Amino acid sequence: MAGDILTSGTRTDAEISGLDALEIAGQEKVPSRASRTWSATWPKLAALAIAVGAWQVVVWTGWKPEYSLPGPVTVGQELLRQVSGPQLWDGMATTLRRAAVGYVFSVAVGLLVGLAVARSRVLRAAIGSMITALQTMPSIAWFPLAILLFELSEKAIFFVVVLGAAPSIANGVIAGVDYVPPLLVRAGRNLGARGLNLYRYVIAPAALPAIVAGLKQGWAFSWRSLMAGELIVVGISTTSLGAQLTYSRELSDAPWLLATMIVILVVGLVVDAAFGAADKAIRRRWGVLDQTGA
Repeated sequence: MAGDILTSGTRTDAEISGLDALEIAGQEKVPSRASRTWSATWPKLAALAIAVGAWQVVVWTGWKPEYSLPGPVTVGQELLRQVSGPQLWDGMATTLRRAAVGYVFSVAVGLLVGLAVARSRVLRAAIGSMITALQTMPSIAWFPLAILLFELSEKAIFFVVVLGAAPSIANGVIAGVDYVPPLLVRAGRNLGARGLNLYRYVIAPAALPAIVAGLKQGWAFSWRSLMAGELIVVGISTTSLGAQLTYSRELSDAPWLLATMIVILVVGLVVDAAFGAADKAIRRRWGVLDQTGA
C-alpha cells in the first residue's frame, strides 16, 4: 500500500513537472517583437506590391493614354514633388483640422444620444430607428440642405460631417449597452453600483469593444463626408486635399490627382491602424488576445 501511495505521489510529481515543462516550452516559443512586426507587415507590403503591379500592367495594356492614367513611377515622382513643397502639407493641415473638429463633436453627440437612447425605452421607440435611417443616408444627400442653410462655408462641411458620423457612433453605443450581460449588471447593482456609477464601472467597460467599433465606423463616415464636402465646397479654401483633387481634375493633371488620392488613402490607413491598436489593447486587457500572436 505504501509503495502504491509512493508510486502515485511520484507519478503526480512527474505529471506536474511535465506540465511545468510544457508551460515553459510554450513560453519559449513566443515570437520576438521583430518577428511579430514582420508577420504583421509583410502581408501589407505584399498587397501593396500586387496593387502597384496590377496598376502598371493596366498602364502597359494601353487601355487609357498616359496623360489620363499615368504609371506608378510618374505618380511617385509627382508625390515626392508634392511632399517636398508646402502645398500638400497646407492642404493636409486644413483637412485634418476639419476632420478633427467634426469628429470630436460627432463623438460627443453620438455618445450622449446613444446613452440616452440605450437608457430610455421611450427614446428608443421614438428615435431608435431614425438613428439607423440617418446612418444609412448618403452624406452627399445632405449637402444641398447644408449649402441652403450655411451657404458655401466651413459650417456646411461641419454640418455634413457630424450628420455622417454621429449616427454610427450612437448605434455603436446602443449595441454595446444592449449586449452587456444582465448578470453582470445585477452583480454590479448588488455591489452597490447605481446610476452613473453603474454605467461608469460596469456597463461602459463591458460595452467598450462595441463602442470602439462604433467610433471606428463613425470616423470612416466622417472622413468620407469631409472628402465629399471639400470636393463640393471648393470656393472657401484652396489648400484642402479635396480642393486639390478638384483643381487637379480641372487642370487634367492626372499625376497630381492620383498623388493626392494616395495621400488621402494613407491618412485613412494610419487612422485605421490607430483604431486597430486601440482594439488590440482592449482585447489584451480583457484577456481574449492570444499573447503569442499579439
